[in-house]
Amino acid sequence: MKQILHAIALSCCALVFSTAAWAEGKLSLNEISGYLNGMKTATASFTQINDDGTLTTGKLYLHRPGRMRFEYDGKGGGTVVAGAGAVRIHDPKSNQPPETFPLKRTPLSIILAKQVDLGRANMVVGHGFDGTSTVVQAQDPENPDYGSLELMFTGEPVELRKWVVHDGAGGKTTVILGALETGMRLPSTLFSQNGGGSSP
Repeated sequence: MKQILHAIALSCCALVFSTAAWAEGKLSLNEISGYLNGMKTATASFTQINDDGTLTTGKLYLHRPGRMRFEYDGKGGGTVVAGAGAVRIHDPKSNQPPETFPLKRTPLSIILAKQVDLGRANMVVGHGFDGTSTVVQAQDPENPDYGSLELMFTGEPVELRKWVVHDGAGGKTTVILGALETGMRLPSTLFSQNGGGSSP
């Protein structure tokens, strides 16, 4: 009987320790908001998993607040540029002008905001830890129909590793980031209205 009680006690201690370690690894919303607000410029390679399962690769340029550029690899890869409150899709294989829509209607506006505050009421609809990464799902609390953004962060130091855009139509696009480099100067031409073509 003593052996059984001892085993139960050890199991309970292990469970408490495991739960504490799990909670310790989870980044708080304040930590994540502070990290995003401190990130002014960044670049990274990325792999994109599209809603139809196809893969594309490229390079990301970020200039907070409000500016982002996805430059896709390959001949005629195209660009997606966020700047001046709009998102423009430049497709060199198309004879049509770039497709344009307001940045505020996309979930990416959450991390491109001048001041990120994930503690804002009804913004975060999910906040968990999968054992290695903190996962936050956020939406525009005033316009949840615009979709949501699922963000994945590792800790020590905090770093954004992945995001998943869930659009208002039910589509899903996953972007997996390579190592982020931060703090560099990025030319404003990267995010201009005519920001197609290759980066300088």
